[in-house]
Amino acid sequence: MSQLEILAPAGNMEMLTAAARSGADAVYLGLGNFNARRTANGFFGEQLAEAVRFCHARGVRVHGAVNTTVYAPELPALAQTITDAAQAGVDALIVQDLAAARLAQQIAPEVELHGSTQMSVHTLQGALQLADMGFDRVILSRELSLDEIRAITEACPIETEVFVHGALCMCVSGQCYMSAFLGGRSGNRGSCAGTCRLPFQADALPAGKPAQTYHLSLKDMDVIDALPALQKAGVASVKIEGRLRTPEYVAAAVAACRGARDGAAYDRALLQDVFSRSGFTAGYLQGKRDGSMFGVRTGEDAAKTREALPRARELFRREFPAVAVDMSFYCDEEGASLTVSDGVRHVYSFSDEKPQPARTDPAEALRRSLAKTGGTPFYTHDIEIEMEGGPWFLPGSTVNELRRDSLEKLLLLREKTPQRMIHSVQLHDTRRTVPGHKLAARFESWEQVPRQAAGQLWRIVLPIAEAEKVPQPLREKTVLELPRVLFGNLEQQTAQRIQATRSLGFAGYEFSNIAGVRLCAGLPMFGGFGLNITNPIAAEEYKQLGLAQITLLPELTLEQMAAIDPGIPTAMIVYGHMPLMITRACPMQNVTDCKHCSKKGVLTDRKAAKFPVRCGLGVRTIYNPVPIYMGDKQEQIPADVLTAYFTVETREQAAAILAQISAGKTFDGDFTRGLYYKGTN
Repeated sequence: MSQLEILAPAGNMEMLTAAARSGADAVYLGLGNFNARRTANGFFGEQLAEAVRFCHARGVRVHGAVNTTVYAPELPALAQTITDAAQAGVDALIVQDLAAARLAQQIAPEVELHGSTQMSVHTLQGALQLADMGFDRVILSRELSLDEIRAITEACPIETEVFVHGALCMCVSGQCYMSAFLGGRSGNRGSCAGTCRLPFQADALPAGKPAQTYHLSLKDMDVIDALPALQKAGVASVKIEGRLRTPEYVAAAVAACRGARDGAAYDRALLQDVFSRSGFTAGYLQGKRDGSMFGVRTGEDAAKTREALPRARELFRREFPAVAVDMSFYCDEEGASLTVSDGVRHVYSFSDEKPQPARTDPAEALRRSLAKTGGTPFYTHDIEIEMEGGPWFLPGSTVNELRRDSLEKLLLLREKTPQRMIHSVQLHDTRRTVPGHKLAARFESWEQVPRQAAGQLWRIVLPIAEAEKVPQPLREKTVLELPRVLFGNLEQQTAQRIQATRSLGFAGYEFSNIAGVRLCAGLPMFGGFGLNITNPIAAEEYKQLGLAQITLLPELTLEQMAAIDPGIPTAMIVYGHMPLMITRACPMQNVTDCKHCSKKGVLTDRKAAKFPVRCGLGVRTIYNPVPIYMGDKQEQIPADVLTAYFTVETREQAAAILAQISAGKTFDGDFTRGLYYKGTN
């Protein structure tokens, strides 16, 4: 079993240096503006090349993140960013958008391709789908237990990577739209405003009283003690979150990971003091998802961090010796030479200082001098000493100079960027006009479907659990929706439900997770908004995977949607309380338990807005208080299918809203245009 890779965050050059000098095996950094932490400093041009040279000289791999959703006008810049990364020598590219995946494979086929946690892969079928598509590694969702990670890893032909330390998003990564819809800053675009860290109250809020509790703020994850178990499970890489933090934080986390991996003690107090939110949680990995997972950053936490920083700086004051070298020392009456090799590269240094006859054998003293590699990233593996016509004596300063000169030469040699195969690509603009529209509606349950829907709707979408309730005459226009996430044994249950319904006359299956491609192979497939399709290349990729229709991400503007014309119908949500979050941890756990919960709740923010919460299939969904409505703007919509997305509405409310959309009327009540005009940052 190969050694577990310790992968550290590098939000800037100082953090990258701290990671390498404290013993990380690899770092990940943002490339340009296409990374999920755009508020960290992305690496560009010569700075990126310098970072790669620095890391490679020290045996540290570099993973470049291009893991945001991408809009059509940005595709040329994305292609250039991937080209620049490959030329700089980046070892792997981390992607979310299928456009980035396709361009990476076309432009730089020799660079590894890693599926970002933003792809929301949390099941075996999702991991296998990435393997089918040529990915080399999948970065699994943070919400998984050790048993779930083991089950995926053991059956997956590509590497798995898991987070072991750092901040936890409340929402499943890649599925959070709260920051975008509440503040215009998209998490999928790397601009998350951290809305979940604001106060949210989970019980009744008296009028005029601001919320003081934080029911969407999780403690930081820490499962570093589980590194031996993760390695035994077959995980290839353990990842530290934190590109927005400090060099001291990185060094403390890397040192802790090295200690846990190697079975040595590490400074637990320093790890917590350097950054925590009232301590840590291991709830997901242990399968203990309760109220103890929640926490906030306090003034006491901040004070401990200030005190801990000087101690943490000591962890990267000197180079961590990560690169083994062999030395061969030769001396005769004419002088001495030293050859140093890292197993691939060889350097040679010579001193013409005449040695003197030695009274005793100098071999052991020479070995001690040559092994003094402190202050460099090297350590000695084997030292050979040959004396011809000797023994000979050389001053320690001469031996030290030979060692320093050889190691400096080797360091420079290791910095050289490998030559990569790089191809150019041709990108084509697409543009569509406003087509004729068909009306579809998605319902939470059959009981919610209005009686007149049969004649009113071109397509009905219902959860697959509702299949048997649908009358036979309506099945040919009904699409069955798979759960958006499939934790636990839900993927196996869903596969069984697909098998049980495939011959019942339904129009097909809709999914919002890439695992659905394998689950529904050979059947009519429809893509939901959770696939985060935002550009023509990604849309074409899903068409190639067999989808018959796709729903465009509601973070797009109408103008951006007009650039997507994949040759299959595109759908747009024209009405609905947008699902802002889908969570495995439960925000209601702080006020009740599952036994006494109605599975329906409300979160109230500091502005007294009330967010509906619904529980089912092992997850919680948090909805926007105000629905999107575009029924009176249909003449502007560049999509083929207008979808009304019903969640918390009654049957009567759904009927009234469908009537308004059909008539093109303005909405009767509070509503939002969402992001269809203003877009996101």
